[in-house]
Parts: sequence; C-alpha cells; structure tokens
Amino acid sequence: MENMYSNKISGDKVAEERKYFLSVLKTFLDYKEQSFLRIKNKEYCLSSLPCHHQKWLTQYNEDLEKYKKCIEKNAELIPIFLQNSYNIFENGLGSDSPFSSDTKVPVLSEGLEKVQSVFKQLMRDWSSVGASERQQCYTPIIEEVEHQFPDDKFIRSEVNVLVPGAGLGRLAFEIAHRGFSCQGNEFNLFMLIASFYVLNLCKKVDEFEIYPWIHQYCNNLSAEHQTLSVRFPDVCPTPIPESKFSMTAGDFVEVYTEPNEWNCVATCFFIDCAPNVVHFVELIYHILKPGGVWINLGPLLYHYSDAKNEKSIEPSFEVLCEVISRVGFVMEKKKIGVKTRYCQNPMSMLQYEYDSVFFVCRKPVIISNGDLITTSD
Repeated sequence: MENMYSNKISGDKVAEERKYFLSVLKTFLDYKEQSFLRIKNKEYCLSSLPCHHQKWLTQYNEDLEKYKKCIEKNAELIPIFLQNSYNIFENGLGSDSPFSSDTKVPVLSEGLEKVQSVFKQLMRDWSSVGASERQQCYTPIIEEVEHQFPDDKFIRSEVNVLVPGAGLGRLAFEIAHRGFSCQGNEFNLFMLIASFYVLNLCKKVDEFEIYPWIHQYCNNLSAEHQTLSVRFPDVCPTPIPESKFSMTAGDFVEVYTEPNEWNCVATCFFIDCAPNVVHFVELIYHILKPGGVWINLGPLLYHYSDAKNEKSIEPSFEVLCEVISRVGFVMEKKKIGVKTRYCQNPMSMLQYEYDSVFFVCRKPVIISNGDLITTSD
C-alpha cells in the first residue's frame, strides 16, 4: 500500500489555501481553551443558582471536573497530529510550528465543532466501538466491489476505485486492503490531518485513547455515558505491497475532471454533501470508464439545505433516480430502508438511525451500431 497524500489545489489558490491551512492548525490548537470556555460558562450558571440548588447539584459540579479531564486527554492528541502536519500536502511550513509571536491567524468560526467531529470520526472509522457502524455502512459497499470485480475475471491491482468524501480513510483503506487500487478524496482539512497520522504513523493497535462524546451534554443517563472512551486504531494500517492506496486533498468537482478514468466510484454518506447533487451524478458518470460501476450507500441529508446564502436543491430519491437515468446510468440494484447510524453514542438516550438507500449503477458501453452493453466483462 502506498500511503501518498497529494494536494490537487490549483496554483492560483495556493496562498489562499495556505492561509486557510494555518487557520485549521490554529483551530486545532485552540480546542482545549474553547472547550473549557463552555464548561466555565456552565460553572458560572451553576454559581448563580440559589444556594440550596447548588448543594443539590454537587454531583453535577463534580461531573464538570470529570469532563475537563476528558477534554485534556483529547487535547493531548492534537500536538501529535500537528507535529507531522506542517509539511503535509507540500504546504512548505517547515517541521516546526509556523506561528510566530507576530503571526495573526484567526480561529475558524465553526472550528470547534469540526475538531469535535474528528474525535467522533476516529471512533467510527478506527475503533472497535465503531465496528457496528462500519458493518452497516462500509460492508455492503466492499462486498459489492468484490462482487463486481471477481478474482476469476479481474486482476484486483488493476481495478482502480475512487472513494470521494473519504473522511478518515477507513473505507478506502479496506478496499485497498483487499488488493484493489484505491484512492480516497477528502476536502475537509481537519479530517485529512487526522487521517494522515492514522494511516501513516500509528505504530500499534489501540495506541491512543479518546473521548468522542465528551461534548454531548444532552440525553445522558449518567455522566459515565458522556465520558465513555474508545481506543484507536483497532487495526494497524501497515503497508500492503500488492495494492495501491493514496489520498488526495481538494474539492471533488475540481480534482476529478479526466473522463473514463475509474473502474468504480464508491460513495458512502457523500452525494448529499453537494449543493447541486445533479453535478455530482454527472461528474461520476464522466469519470467512470465505460462499463464502470457507481456504488452508493447513504441518506439524503442535503448539507446545504438550511445554509444561508447557499443555492441548494433537495430532490427526493424518486426524482434523483430519474436524474441518474437521464445522465445515462443503468441502475442495476436498488434497496431502500437500509438501517445505518452515524457517529452514535450507543448509550445515549437519543439515537439517530437513517433508512438509507443502496444502489449500484453502471455506465454502459456504447458500441458502433448504437447498442448498449451494460456489463464490464
């Protein structure tokens, strides 16, 4: 396996992206301070209550102290991630911290939430606790890739699979682990920094302990459920010489423009990340080789639906299926009501579960007389 990270950002955006990169690093570094500020506010609220209320809430006050210790434990991981990130994607920041005393780098407005998301994603992708979610979401995709490209007809290392929205890289890693040539693509720098460390620098199983749900203050039966810890990685992603594995940074619609390049595109909880899902469908069709397959699993949450100043469309799955057909795909499999969860605390009083859709589409092969061939044999 070749754990290569590359930056596909165009040259005219380098300065802008470098500035954003520094803001991401600064936001990571401010995680502990910003998290403590929230607890400090809770302590202030508690101190403003009547004395007898404060007395009755002594245990709650003690729980807040426990939460601080868990946050400190999470914060210990951040310098480990960042010490190897200054040269990632050829940003040219050097091996030491790029922040000098006169450097003014803003913290991203929603950055704390993004850092918190990294800890939950580490649980989902790289801990034994996340295995049940991976079984729901990743296993159907992996099994379909193996079904579409069986050993008796294909040399797996010659089958190239793209995983857009790869997050922390576990799905792409598992596909590569099975011998396919697989590339993950991710736009979120918070995820890329964390995945770089896990995929390239983790040395042993269960090396680190984190508290993925420490910031979920609601729907807890007990403080112990909020302070549940997990260890990662549950497997050590050691190199696999017979397969190829890479990760690219950048916007999916900007990075992938070459037509007829991929045997398979595998998307998991991804297509609803676009303000215009039709653009994603067209692009996936464009980059697939004739006879190639698109495998998808996930809901239609449509991330831009309620975003201010964003042009977003939210077609139903029925309408989306019509779009998929009009683009040129032949839908070979379709299943609705696939039970899936996403970064759930198994002990929380509130459990989200999606009835996701799973489908497999093929880009037909057009032969000279105009007929379509819908297999890749």
